[in-house]
Amino acid sequence: MARKSTFLLMGFGLFATAFTQVDRPESPLPNAGSEPVQLRTITHDAFKPGEKLTYVVHYGIVNAGEAVVELKESESDIMGRKVWRAVGKGRSLGAFNAFYRVDDHYESYFDAQGVFPWIFQRRVSEGGYEFSQDYMYKQHRKEVTTQENKTYAVPSGVQDMLSAFYYARTIDFSNAKEGDVYTIECFLDNELWPLRMKYMGKETIKLRNGKYRCMKFQPVVQEGRIFKGNDDLNVWITDDGNKIPVLAQAKVLVGSIKMELSGYEGLAHPIAKL
Repeated sequence: MARKSTFLLMGFGLFATAFTQVDRPESPLPNAGSEPVQLRTITHDAFKPGEKLTYVVHYGIVNAGEAVVELKESESDIMGRKVWRAVGKGRSLGAFNAFYRVDDHYESYFDAQGVFPWIFQRRVSEGGYEFSQDYMYKQHRKEVTTQENKTYAVPSGVQDMLSAFYYARTIDFSNAKEGDVYTIECFLDNELWPLRMKYMGKETIKLRNGKYRCMKFQPVVQEGRIFKGNDDLNVWITDDGNKIPVLAQAKVLVGSIKMELSGYEGLAHPIAKL
């Protein structure tokens, strides 16, 4: 399995921060074909092309890096369906460059109507470690083909780690009750990873750039690997039509990581800022 890039998972996964921490994943079946399926269409308006979100990543008291997630129009259609292009970039900052330089690039071409990926590209450079991934999501056949030319059977509508950031924002939380768990099926590092999020209620939180009305979630993690327990990882998203993650905090075995929203533009709705 390829090494997981925790820095970028914190930077623009947000909902995907638990990808490497959930219970042992279900392994998809290689080289398995399936009958064509009807592609999903959902109604959503939490985001639109032109949205750009910027986050600062803190490791302890150090400003370790910056992550930017941007949604763009795409000139391509796939199977006659409109495609949007999500681009995520992460880089280390300042003194952090001296001992752990980060320069990561992620792209997801996802279906604008169904919010599921068609193409995913990952270019990771972290602390001298580099690798690339290129996935083709054949959603009409419930398959993913990797850069090694291996094909895996996956559930219909399976997500990549970047498209999951957007799909999570299409979920209706209006009737959520504390303790409810939401699951998103993702394909990462040639395996299925169920991303599970537990709803913890509503809170008002204060960041450096103001106060926000939020919904709080705890990704369900496997204790003892990086996180001591579920209480050590928390994510807050705006309690508005955008559902933007504004803060993620994690106590890890070797310190703490915090990510917070530092800038935004092109939002689909007014933000829940007080």
